[in-house]
Amino acid sequence: MTLTELQNQALKLPLSEKWHLVQSLLKSIEEETHFVSVPYQKDTQVQTLHPWTQSLIGIIQEQDNLFPESYVNYLEEKYR
Repeated sequence: MTLTELQNQALKLPLSEKWHLVQSLLKSIEEETHFVSVPYQKDTQVQTLHPWTQSLIGIIQEQDNLFPESYVNYLEEKYR
């Protein structure tokens, strides 16, 4: 079954079943993306971040050489 077919079938469901499906999908997504970042909890700079921003720590993977070091330094200076 393709995603489009699945979507079309879901749209035909009664409202209560759509809500149940949405809740099930959200729970699944939360479980798949949930992590515990114990080392970061002790970092006071991280604790001053908004909780939503804190939740991204560990999800976004750092990629080597994605930005030149000089650009990273520029951004750090700009946003201090």
